[in-house]
Amino acid sequence: MPPNQVSLTGLAAAVSAYTLWGFLPLYFHLLSNLPPWIILAHRILWSAPTALFLILASGKQQEAWQAIRQPALLIALLASGSAIAANWAIYIWAVTQGRILEGSLGYFINPLITFIIASVLFRERFNRLQIAAIILASLGVLNQAITVGEFPWVALSLGASFAVYGAIRKYAAVDSRIGFAIEIMWLAPMAAIGVMLWPAANAEIFKSGQISTILLLAAAGPITSIPLILFAQGARRLRLSTTGMLQYIAPTLQFIIGLALGEPFTPAHALTFGLTWAGVALFTLSSLRLGQAAPPKPQP
Repeated sequence: MPPNQVSLTGLAAAVSAYTLWGFLPLYFHLLSNLPPWIILAHRILWSAPTALFLILASGKQQEAWQAIRQPALLIALLASGSAIAANWAIYIWAVTQGRILEGSLGYFINPLITFIIASVLFRERFNRLQIAAIILASLGVLNQAITVGEFPWVALSLGASFAVYGAIRKYAAVDSRIGFAIEIMWLAPMAAIGVMLWPAANAEIFKSGQISTILLLAAAGPITSIPLILFAQGARRLRLSTTGMLQYIAPTLQFIIGLALGEPFTPAHALTFGLTWAGVALFTLSSLRLGQAAPPKPQP
């Protein structure tokens, strides 16, 4: 395939993934009348048949079987699956509690958290712009805690869980569809147990006759799997600097949606975001100067 065609394919896949993630709060907002853990369990369970279908449709059965017979890979995907499940749980709770803006803040600072983790693990040195970026973002966190009166644990937890997930999947040599299917394979039994332990909540959903709610829950499978697979397809075909810029599509859209839904945004909040955005801008500039960007991150 010609290089320019590969780039266009990767660009289309990455932009599509981040755009879909950007509108994800609207989906969870429609389900905000349900307990967050019920939404999480259904998201995992409905993702299982979708993941299997994608493997069958792509003819990856043999490759999937080979992956299942690799204990080290299975353990790695158990770890990444746990990280993404924690991320999903936090994000669903945040959206259903009217905290979309804080969730978007987590995605803005995600590259900074990733770089800090990479620096600790691989002892990479910070340059001056990167140090300034981290200081500005830290001041944003401090401002949120002091002037807003609320420590931004949602944003930091989302950023950290994505950083862990991205680091594991970066080094797990497996097709994106297969990796996603194995992660769901690990998570599905726990989700099923959770559903069985609280049957009343699920029975109420299906007995109420609300077809729209049932269809929305069933849609969690493709809504979850398609962006993840598009993301992996794009990340492999694009330069890190390109994907590093594109990853801000999702939190920007989420930020706009949070404002549109009437979430509080005071001058103190504006200062938090302003400091964070300034830090992100400096970090991106530093990455571009070095000819690289933070590894692209999967979103909720």
